Amino acid sequence: MVDDGRVEPIPGEPAAVADLGGERALVIADYHAGIEAGLRAERGIEVPSRAGERRDRLLSLVSRTYPDRLVVLGDLMHSIGGPGGAERGELEVLFESLPAALDVLLVKGNHDGEIEGWLEGVDVRPGEGFRLGGVGVCHGHTWPAPAALSGEVLCLGHEHPCVRLEDSVGGSRVERVWLRGRLEPAGFEERAGYEAVGWLGGDEEPPEMVVFPAFNDLAGGTWTNLPDQSFLSPFLPNGLAGGEAYLLDGTRLGDYRSV
Repeated sequence: MVDDGRVEPIPGEPAAVADLGGERALVIADYHAGIEAGLRAERGIEVPSRAGERRDRLLSLVSRTYPDRLVVLGDLMHSIGGPGGAERGELEVLFESLPAALDVLLVKGNHDGEIEGWLEGVDVRPGEGFRLGGVGVCHGHTWPAPAALSGEVLCLGHEHPCVRLEDSVGGSRVERVWLRGRLEPAGFEERAGYEAVGWLGGDEEPPEMVVFPAFNDLAGGTWTNLPDQSFLSPFLPNGLAGGEAYLLDGTRLGDYRSV
C-alpha cells in the first residue's frame, strides 16, 4: 500500500496507483471510448476499432493492482454530445466486464456530455474536482475547485502530454509522458475563490501536480517540449513550477521545456 496522498505511476502504463486514505485506487485519464468513430466523422480517418484492446489493458491493470476503486480523470467517452452506438456499446461492454465489487468514480470531462444519464454503475462528479483522502482530483479543462487544491497532490488529465523526440539523423517519434512538479502559487493567486487555500500566500509547501498521459494512444496531445505549443488547461503552464517529464517506462527526461 502506498502512503496516504502518494500517487505511483505503473511502469510502462498510462495509469497510476494512489492511496486515498484507507482505500487503494487505480487512476487513469482520457479513456476516450469510441474515438475511432470520432476520427472517421471529424477527420475522415479510418482506424480499426481498438475497443477490445483498451478494455483488455484496463482489465489487466485492475487484476494486477487489486484496487478498491477505479478513478477516471475525465473523458471516459470521446464524443462531446450524445454517444454514438459504437461508443455506447464499448462502454457498456467495459462496465459489464469490470469486477462487480469495484467502485468506479468519473471526474467528468469536457467530452463526457450527459454520461450520468445513461451509463449505470458510475459515480459521476463535477470536472472542477474535489479531494479524495490526500489526493486532489480534477479533469483539467476548468479551474480546479479549492478542495482539489488542498491535498498532498493534484491529479488531472485533459492535457494528454507528449514529447517529440528526435534522433541524430533527423528521425522523430512522439511519446506520451507524465508531467510532475509543484503547483506554482503565482499561477493561482489572482484567481477569485481561492482565499481559503492555505498554501497560497502562506508558508506551506504547495502540493505536487501530476498530469496524466492519455490512456488512449489515439487521442493525440500537447507536445510539451515545443516552444510554440500552447497548453489546453487554463492553469497550465503558469500553475506548474518547473515540471519534469517522464516516459511511461519511468525514464526521467528532465525539465519538460528542454527535452
